[in-house]
Amino acid sequence: MSFTPTTIAALIIAASFAAGLIVYATLLTLGLLAHVHWIALPAGLDVLSHWWIIGVSGAMFVIEFFADKIPGFDMIWNALHTFVRVPVAALLAYRASEQLSPEMQLLAAIAGAGIAIVSHGSKTAVRAAVTPSPEPVSNIALSTGEDVAAIGVTWLATRHPYLAAGIAVFFLIMAVITVRWLARFVRRMWNKPRTASAT
Repeated sequence: MSFTPTTIAALIIAASFAAGLIVYATLLTLGLLAHVHWIALPAGLDVLSHWWIIGVSGAMFVIEFFADKIPGFDMIWNALHTFVRVPVAALLAYRASEQLSPEMQLLAAIAGAGIAIVSHGSKTAVRAAVTPSPEPVSNIALSTGEDVAAIGVTWLATRHPYLAAGIAVFFLIMAVITVRWLARFVRRMWNKPRTASAT
């Protein structure tokens, strides 16, 4: 695949979205695909195909796979990973746009960080709504869906970047709508006891 500014932008959108969900799965998928020469990555991302990156990403993904499915602990895990997912997404975007001008690289890094913030923030908000559920099935199903989405979108970004970017944008829009709905629902539930006590 030849990397034009538009294909790089599409790759950045999709990869940043995936990194906001599960950064280690994103790095592992890109690294493995590049290492076995199934895909070509922009020159700035060649480092992902090194075995030590693949090994660390794989080990951390295994840890996250289980940690993210433990109700309660997943909230702590996701909160801490705000300081991992967003910077890594920004770095991925910066390195992926290496062939562009410095100004465009900076813009790409900001965009990557912004997309990852929305992706990560919406994941955390939805998880906060699901975690209090007494049964762990919904939490596990949601986490598994995020695993599949992160790996699937990352793989698709290397083959069909425009399609992957479109899917990522769709999910980002749906995530924002869902978070807004959850916020309104929580606000209504919070105000109900006050209204009842006032009467």
